[in-house]
Amino acid sequence: MTSLAVDELLALVAHHQPIDAREAESLVTFRREVVQLADPCNEHAHTTHVTASGVVVSSQATVLHLHKRLNLWLQPGGHIEKDEHPSAGALREAQEETGLHVRHPESGAVFFHLDVHPGPRGHTHLDLRYLLLAEHLEAPAPGAEESQEVRWFSWAEAAAIADAGLVGALLRAQELIRTYVR
Repeated sequence: MTSLAVDELLALVAHHQPIDAREAESLVTFRREVVQLADPCNEHAHTTHVTASGVVVSSQATVLHLHKRLNLWLQPGGHIEKDEHPSAGALREAQEETGLHVRHPESGAVFFHLDVHPGPRGHTHLDLRYLLLAEHLEAPAPGAEESQEVRWFSWAEAAAIADAGLVGALLRAQELIRTYVR
């Protein structure tokens, strides 16, 4: 198996409804850019590539980490490894960057947000975002090589300090937790 094919990525976002103008623009950009990529999930194949991240939630809060290079409070996420589906990449990255026991909802992975943004080294990230569940009482314990600035935030706190590209995802995640978190 190779990286997810362009047609599979387009199918993933085919019926997606953006929550705001930024996400609507990101969706247009995603569709335009991904068709030009021979290996869309491979960070080494082109400076524009698909990444995956997870918005980690509990019934009361969300987890953010202070990105080491960008110095922004963001959701965990990053590059997709060879032969890895974006939903698996989001889960792996969240576990590595937070040290939490996160999981997809029992019904399966939930892709719910999309953002296109500049990444390090002149790259452009076409970021697919997934809803990930964790227990609020569990304390984050990121690995030694990860940012140690990781913590639970109330929804209001998270929206106040998060990068602008994440605010729409936080709003949508608040709506979704009623379905997936008991």
